[in-house]
Amino acid sequence: MRRKKSNVGVTLLVALFLAVIGGAIYLANSPMFERNAPRIEVPEALYWNLKEAIRVKLKDESGIRSYRVILNDGTSDFTVLQEQSATPQKEVEIAVQLPRAGWNRRAVDATMRIEVTDASNWNLFKGNSAQKSVKIKIDAVRPSAFVLSNSYKITQGGSALVIFSAKDEHLADVSIHTSFGKVFKAEPFYKTGYYAALIAWPVPQKSFRAWVEAVDLAGNVTKAHIPLYIERYRYRRSNITLKDRFLNGKVSDLAYQFDETANVSDPLERFRIINEDIRQKNEKLIHTLGSKVSGQLIRRWSVKPFSPLKNAKKVASFGDHRYYYYKGKRVSESYHLGIDLASVKMAQIRSSNPGRVVYSGYNGIYGNMPMIDHGLGLYTIYGHCSSVDVKEGDDVSRAEPIAKTGKTGLALGDHLHFGIVVQGVEVRPVEWMDPHWIKDNITAVFDSARKMIDRRSE
Repeated sequence: MRRKKSNVGVTLLVALFLAVIGGAIYLANSPMFERNAPRIEVPEALYWNLKEAIRVKLKDESGIRSYRVILNDGTSDFTVLQEQSATPQKEVEIAVQLPRAGWNRRAVDATMRIEVTDASNWNLFKGNSAQKSVKIKIDAVRPSAFVLSNSYKITQGGSALVIFSAKDEHLADVSIHTSFGKVFKAEPFYKTGYYAALIAWPVPQKSFRAWVEAVDLAGNVTKAHIPLYIERYRYRRSNITLKDRFLNGKVSDLAYQFDETANVSDPLERFRIINEDIRQKNEKLIHTLGSKVSGQLIRRWSVKPFSPLKNAKKVASFGDHRYYYYKGKRVSESYHLGIDLASVKMAQIRSSNPGRVVYSGYNGIYGNMPMIDHGLGLYTIYGHCSSVDVKEGDDVSRAEPIAKTGKTGLALGDHLHFGIVVQGVEVRPVEWMDPHWIKDNITAVFDSARKMIDRRSE
């Protein structure tokens, strides 16, 4: 009888022991006892202009219990932030500001130390800790930036050239900003510290203003106004009546090529989708390809007037705002962002300037369409071709045959849709086809800038 009681006691002790071990294992692996150190998200080294706050993110699965931030100016420590939270958060973003008093304003190097503890019960309920030290380079001086030379004016829908200087020991970015949000990239030009950029004024934008922005690694910004004469232009408005023959012919044939219209039976809806949605998709391709600039140093850049089609007649103008009607009701609209040239059927198209082919394929409403990069963000497109004689990646020379005219895409008759793109913006081809405009707005600006740079370098 005693032996039986003894066995029961042992069993209970073993069960109790196993329960304690199991409970300990459960607690050790529960979120309450997580063992991961808090994460401190901030660069190992950074630049600081002393004005804008340094942003630091703290993250932890169990929540941030406390943190402290100490700045050192090379001589003294300053505790700028210290907090203990009663309700720990899994993510905390803090803004580190300059101490209000005592900081050595002449310091060019500093350090920031961040200490964090989480809300875990691990480590005898003390939680997990982490710390990080960050090296700071102090730079409160703005870059120098000024416009050296630029085209006299820019016309709505047109282009201009800007050459400027931007210098800073810690220069991060230089670009040209506009009042409508477009940012144009600048390429290094001629000598160190100088930049060139072609800029453009899109047809739909009613106003235009542009300025150079130079930004350093510490976030200091300098802006320099570009003194352009602004010339507004009234583009033609065209009211076009849609015919059933066109809707049931060309549009119907095109509809089967696109997923967006393959199952649409209403002729007017098919036309609207092709003229607006498909057009937008096709233009996005052009804008994306035409937004790239090399970023390499340009010592010299020149361009001859474009004349892609011999003995051609202009049959449609750039910038036309087209409104389409059917039985008196407006059903769609679009902008014509090139000029249409026609001569004979399947006429030879030539590249007027050397460049590299960045696209050679079928682009929706534009049909077969080669696209050529001429440098400095200047591109040309050739739409509705019957055949294309170049492929992507080819280098073409001046006067080289590249394609033949046709009526592929959304075109009724054989012609060439010729377009010019500046950093993703379609611009007036007539400017780039005019030798006087090129001389006054491109060649003369480069020549003037080079002379000024040479004088400054003496």
